[in-house]
Amino acid sequence: IPECCIEVINSTTVQLHPPDGFRVFRNGEYRETQYSFKEVFGTLVVQKELFDVVAKPLVEDLIRGKNGLLFTYGVTGSGKTHTMTGSPGDGGLLPRCLAMIFNSIGPFQAKRFVFKLDDKNGVDVQSEVEALLERQRREALPTPKTPAGKRQLDPEFADMIDIQDHCKVEEVDEDNVYGVFVSYIEIYNNYIYDLLEEAPFDSIKPKWNSCNTPVRNGDFVPPQSKILREDQNHNMYVTGCTEVEVKSTEEAFEVFWRGQKKRRIANTQLNRESSRSHSVFIIKLAQAPLDADGDNVLQEKEQITLSQLSLVDLAGSERTNRTKAEGNRLREAGNINQSLMTLRTCIEVLRENQLYGTNKMVPYRDSKLTHLFKNYFDGEGKVRMIVCVNPKAEDYEESLQVMRFAEVTQEVEVARPVDRPLCGLTPGRRLRNQAFFHPAGPEEPSAAELFFQNFPPLPPCELLDIDDDQTLPRLIEALEQRKKMKQMLAEDLAKTVLACKTKLQEFDSSVTSKENYIQGKLAEKEKIIAGQKTELERQEKKIKTLEYKIEILEKTATIYEEDKRNLQQELESKSQKLQRQESDKKRLEARLQGMVAETSLKWEKECVAPAAPLRPRRSRSAGERWVDHRPPSHVPTETLLQPRVPRAITVESPSERALARCDRYLLTHQELASDGEIQTKLIKGDVFKTRGGGQSVQFTDIETLKQESPTGRKRRSSPPDPDPAGDAAESEWTDVETRCSVAVEMRAGSALGPGLQHHAQPKRRKP
Repeated sequence: IPECCIEVINSTTVQLHPPDGFRVFRNGEYRETQYSFKEVFGTLVVQKELFDVVAKPLVEDLIRGKNGLLFTYGVTGSGKTHTMTGSPGDGGLLPRCLAMIFNSIGPFQAKRFVFKLDDKNGVDVQSEVEALLERQRREALPTPKTPAGKRQLDPEFADMIDIQDHCKVEEVDEDNVYGVFVSYIEIYNNYIYDLLEEAPFDSIKPKWNSCNTPVRNGDFVPPQSKILREDQNHNMYVTGCTEVEVKSTEEAFEVFWRGQKKRRIANTQLNRESSRSHSVFIIKLAQAPLDADGDNVLQEKEQITLSQLSLVDLAGSERTNRTKAEGNRLREAGNINQSLMTLRTCIEVLRENQLYGTNKMVPYRDSKLTHLFKNYFDGEGKVRMIVCVNPKAEDYEESLQVMRFAEVTQEVEVARPVDRPLCGLTPGRRLRNQAFFHPAGPEEPSAAELFFQNFPPLPPCELLDIDDDQTLPRLIEALEQRKKMKQMLAEDLAKTVLACKTKLQEFDSSVTSKENYIQGKLAEKEKIIAGQKTELERQEKKIKTLEYKIEILEKTATIYEEDKRNLQQELESKSQKLQRQESDKKRLEARLQGMVAETSLKWEKECVAPAAPLRPRRSRSAGERWVDHRPPSHVPTETLLQPRVPRAITVESPSERALARCDRYLLTHQELASDGEIQTKLIKGDVFKTRGGGQSVQFTDIETLKQESPTGRKRRSSPPDPDPAGDAAESEWTDVETRCSVAVEMRAGSALGPGLQHHAQPKRRKP
C-alpha cells in the first residue's frame, strides 16, 4: 500500500502528515498541519454529491440571470480534468451542468436564431421571420468537408451525458424564452486559442502542430490566437470567439468534445495525459420575456438578460526536477506555473486590501487567465474553486502549497452588485395563450350547454295517425313555453345589458373623475417636486458656498495654527534663554556673596584675634608690581575714571607664574546694578608666599565704579541752612558743570581695615 500523506478529519477539515524522509521541522519538533474548508470530500465521493454541493447553486444562479465561475485547481495528476468531465457511466460537473440547464428550460426554449450574439459580448433578439430566413440561409450553406466537420460523439464517452437523475431548477419563469450558447477556449503559453474554430484544411500544403512538426491528412492544426477586449459594461471577453447555439445536452456536449480533442496534452513522468493549457468552457444563457399576448418574444433589447457560467479546468502546477521536462514541455511548465503564480498574487492582494483597508492595484493584466476573469474577482458573480489533491507521499510538498493557497482564497470576500428583475410584465401570459387554444374537455360543460339544458324539453314530434290530437298541442305548448322563456331571457339580457352599460358609464365617470383627481394630485405633486427641486438646488448652491468658506477657514486656521506653533516655540526658546541667564546671574551673585562673606569673616577674625601678629604691610615703593586680572567677558564702559596700574601683568585667568612675580592682585568684575546700569568692581588684594612654596591672595579692598544718568536721578535733599552763603556753596556743588569738573579719589589706608569699599564717582549738581 503506498504511503498516504492526507487524512480527512471531518466534513470541513483535512490534515497533512509529513511522510518519511520529508519532515517539516519547527520549534524543535515534527508537526502536522490541518486546514479548514467549506466542504471536504473523500476519495470515494461520487460525482453527483460533488455537483449538488458545488455546481448546482451556480446553475440556479445562471437561470436567474447571474454569472458564475467554477474552476479546478491542484498539482498535475490530481484529478482536475476527471472532476470536470467525468468518466463513462459517471458524468462530471460539465455534463451535469448542461443536463440541469436543458432539463429546466427545455419546454421554454426559443427557436434557433431568435437570439443572436453580436461581436461585442452582447445579444440581440430577432423576429420569427428573421429567424426563419437565418435558418434557411444556414441550411443552404455547404457543409465543410473537414475532419472537424464530423459531428459524432465517440462511443466510449457517450455514457458521460447519460445522467439518470433528472435534476432541474424548480422555479423557472415560464413567461420567458431561453437560448443557450457555448464556446470553448484554451490559454496556452499565455495565448488564447479558440478550440471551436474551423480552420481551413488543405490536403496538399503541410501544416504544423504544437511540436513544430509537419502534419497532413486531417491532423490537428492550431488556430490563431485571440485577444481580450472590454465591453460597454466593463466585462472582459474574447473577441472573435466561436459561439454555437445548442438545443440539447447531447448537442452541447458534442461541441465540447469536438474542442476537447484539440486541447493540448502531453505525456510527462507524472501524468500520461497532462494538460498543457488552461481550458475554459463558457455557457451563455440569453432570456427575454414574451409580449402581452404570450405569442412572440418581446422586441426590446433592454429586456434581454444574458448570464454566463464559466467552467475552467486549470493546468496543474509541476516542478521540473520531478517531471524532467525539456524543450517545449519545459516552456509550457514555466508558463503554467507563472499564470498560477499570478492567480495567487491577485488573491493575496485582494485579501490584503480587505484585511488592512489598503487600495493596492491587483495585477490582473500580468496573465491572460486572471485578466479574463477580472470581473468575477471584482464581484460580478459567484466564484467556486475545487481543490484537487493526490494523497500520495510524493506530492506532499506541492499539496502543502496548494492547501495554503486554498485556505487563503476562501477568506477573500467581494461586494456583490444588486440583482435586477428579469422582466416586469404580467405573469401567466404563456398559460393564458395555451388555455385559449386548448379548451376544456367534455366533462366540463360550456355556458351554451348549460343555457340549453334549462330550456323545457321538446315532446316527441312523431304523428302516429290522422286522429292524433295530442302530439301537436304538446309541441305547441312546449314551443310557447320556450318562446316565453326566450322573451324573459331577452328581457333579462336587455336589463342586464342596460345595467351593465349603466355600470360601465358609472365606472367610466368614476374613472374619469379619478383620473381628473389623480391628474390634479399629480399636478400638485409636480409643483411640490418642482419647488423642492428649486429648494434643493438652492441648498446645494448654499452647501457649495459653505463648503468653499469652510475650506478657506480651514486653510486660515491651518496657517494660524502654524504661526501659533512657531510663536510658542520661539516663546519657549526665549523663556529658556531668560531662565538660563537668570540662573547664571543668581549663581554668580551667590558666588560673589560667598567670596565677600568669606573674605570679610577672615579679616574680622584676624582683626579681632589679640595674639595674631600683624603682618607688616609692604611699603608702596616704586618697585611694587600688580597682577591685573581682567576676564575675557569684560565690557568697556567708557567711564572717565578707569583703573590704571603701572607695571602690571594683565592676565585673563590667574596663574601661579604671574602671582610669583607680583606683590599685589587686582580683579576686575562687572555686574548689573539695581537701576540697570553696568557697575565695575575692582577687588584688590596682597600676594603672599605660603609655607608649601605656593602663592596666596588676601583681599583687602573693593572699589566700585558706576554710571548714572543726570536726568534720571531725583533732586538730592539737603538740610535747611539759614546761611545764604551755605546755600550758595551747596548750589555750587550741585551744579552739573561744577560736579563734572571735580573728581574725588579715595584710597584705603591700613587704618580703615579690610573689606572697606571706596566709591569714586563725579559730583553732580542738582537740577
